[in-house]
Amino acid sequence: MKNILDICKDVANVACVQPPSTLFGASSQNEQIFLSVAKDALSGLMRYGDWQELTKDGLLVTKEGKTDYLISEFCPDFYQLLNNTVYIKDASEKVIGAVTPEQWQREKYFHDNTGAVRFKIQNSMFRFLAPPPAGTKIVFQYRSAVVAFDAGMFEEKTEITANTDIPVFDEYLVKLAIRWRLQSRNGQDYQEELAEYQRECRKRFGSGLAAKDISLATGGSLLEGVNINAKFGD
Repeated sequence: MKNILDICKDVANVACVQPPSTLFGASSQNEQIFLSVAKDALSGLMRYGDWQELTKDGLLVTKEGKTDYLISEFCPDFYQLLNNTVYIKDASEKVIGAVTPEQWQREKYFHDNTGAVRFKIQNSMFRFLAPPPAGTKIVFQYRSAVVAFDAGMFEEKTEITANTDIPVFDEYLVKLAIRWRLQSRNGQDYQEELAEYQRECRKRFGSGLAAKDISLATGGSLLEGVNINAKFGD
């Protein structure tokens, strides 16, 4: 896998422009443009969709008396929650999803919610109607904001900071993402390169998607709580 500087050099050779000798501490405008374009390219790929490379499992363990939990506090690389992946899993293996805004309002203002763990997701935060028992586990999947690794592939980075950083995305995709942006920045025609980049994104992104969502519906309606391999008795 090539690092970000080598990728930029490959793009420069294809685009027939002066290749950069460095991206950081650059002394020329050309090198500064390459750094700006490379950062924009990786950010654009990260925001494109729920890449398999960026899908991670998250875990929230509740604390006594606390109702609001900002996700970035326990997932530093958090970018976005994945829909339909957030659940409470209790000791009886009972899986319960987050409540809807309507359910939130109804339970908050018209029902005694004592003993029930209910939460909603708002502004990248878990918010409980009432403080849940300490140690309650919320499991979920999220899209990471990581765009690169360090040279040793040990440290994840949400932004490139060195010439030796290695993008998490496919090398060819990164080259296409940088090339059309570079040509646009230099005032050159880039429509053909942009179209190729978009086609490749759709192809590679689509190949990593599941065939379809798994439905837990029964009898034509969703259960409020679904027991998976439920345990009976104490």
